Amino acid sequence: MKNLITFVLGGGRGTRLYPLTKYRSKPAVPLAGKYRLIDIPLSNCIHSGLDRIYVLTQFHSVSLHRHIGSTYTFDAFSGGFVEILAAQQTLGSSDWYQGTADAVRQNLPYLEQPHIDLVLILSGDQLYRMDYRELIDIHRRAGAEVTISTVPVHSKDASGLGIMRMDENGRIVRFVEKPKTPEALAPVRTDPSWIDARGIASRGRDCLASTGIYLFNRDTLFDLLEKHSAADFGKEILPAAINSHRVHAHLFDDYWEDIGTVRAFYEANLAMASNDPPFHLILPEKPIYSRARFLPPTYMDGATVRGSLVADGCVIEEGAVIENSIVGLRCRIGRNVTIRNSVLMGNDFHQTAEEIAVDLRAGKPPVGVGEGTVIDGAIIDKNCRIGRNVRVANTRGVQDREEADCSMICDGVPVVSKLGILPDGWTL
Repeated sequence: MKNLITFVLGGGRGTRLYPLTKYRSKPAVPLAGKYRLIDIPLSNCIHSGLDRIYVLTQFHSVSLHRHIGSTYTFDAFSGGFVEILAAQQTLGSSDWYQGTADAVRQNLPYLEQPHIDLVLILSGDQLYRMDYRELIDIHRRAGAEVTISTVPVHSKDASGLGIMRMDENGRIVRFVEKPKTPEALAPVRTDPSWIDARGIASRGRDCLASTGIYLFNRDTLFDLLEKHSAADFGKEILPAAINSHRVHAHLFDDYWEDIGTVRAFYEANLAMASNDPPFHLILPEKPIYSRARFLPPTYMDGATVRGSLVADGCVIEEGAVIENSIVGLRCRIGRNVTIRNSVLMGNDFHQTAEEIAVDLRAGKPPVGVGEGTVIDGAIIDKNCRIGRNVRVANTRGVQDREEADCSMICDGVPVVSKLGILPDGWTL
C-alpha cells in the first residue's frame, strides 16, 4: 500500500459537539473511557496495511498533537508515519481551511511525491470498523477514478447526509447533499429490493448515504480541486465529479455512526456499554489502538456495577452504584454515589492524599465525584470536581440550555465541561 496516502479530516470548529470541543479538536474527543475519536480511523488504517497518514486540523490541535505523537510511532524500516497538518500560512495561501475540499487543496503538495497513485480521505469523527483494502479492490476492479463508501439508511435520516443513486454496475449517477424536502430526495431514493439484490438486507432502507470515506486516483483529485474552487466535497466537488469522471460506490453495511453531535456522542458511548453492543471493543484480531498508559487496576470496595465500562486507574468506594455508564481513566467516585446512563471521561492525573486534603480545607471539591452525588443521563468531561450531594440530571426534560458557569444542556443531555467545578449541594 505504499502507493497510497491517507488524509484524515479533523473537522472545523466542532460547534455541534460543543462544549466537548471547548478545549480540543473533534478527533481528540475521548471515547469509551480510554480512547479518542481519532483512534478509530487510524486503527482501521493500520489493520488495512495503510501507514502513511496525515491528519488535517486547525482548531485546538495541541492535545491531538500530544496524543498522536505519544501513540503512533512506526519503526524506521516501515516508512510509516502519522503527522498533523495544521492550517498554516504559506506563499500560496493565508486562509484557514474553508471546508473539506479546501483543506485537501491546501495540502496537495504533500501528494506530489513519487509513486503516489491513490488518496484515501477519511473523517476523524466517525465510529466504525472497515478494511479499506476492500474499498481499494472495488475501486481498481471497477476502473473508477473516485469511489465513495456508502451505507443504507432510511429516508427519514437522509436530511443530514449525502444521498446518492447508482446504476446497475455500481456507478453513481446522482448525488444530493443533505436533501431537506421529499422533492429533493425523490431523484436519489433507491428501491429497497435493489439493495437486497446485492446481498445486503435493506430492512426497508431506501437511501444510500455517503459515509464521508472517499478514494481518489491522485491525478483525478488534482484535476477536480484545480478545476473547481469549491470548498466542500459533499456539496460541490462530488456532484461535479459524477458528471465528468467515473465515480463508483462501495456498499458498506456494518455499524457506522457519525459522532457529529452531543446526542450522537452520548448514545454511541452508552451503546458500547450495553449487553450486545453494535460496536464491539473486544475484537482480538482488530483492536483499537490508543496511547499506552501505565495505570493500576481499578479498585472497587462494596460498589455495584451493572452494564458499564470502567477504565483503568479508578477508585470506586463503598455503596456506589454504576449502571449503564462509561467511567473513564483515573475516576475517583465517592461513597454512595449513583451514576446512571452517563459518560464520565475521567481525569488526566491522580491527586495525592495531601492534594485532596488541601482542596478540602480550602472548601474546594477534589477531582472526582463526591459522596452522595447523583449523576443521571449526563456527560462529565475530564478533570471535573463534583462536590458532595450534587445532582446532575435533566429532570425537567429541557432540550437545550445555554452555558452557565461550567454546565449546559445540549440535545437534552446535561454536560459539565472540562475542568468544571460543582460545589457541594449543587443541583442542575
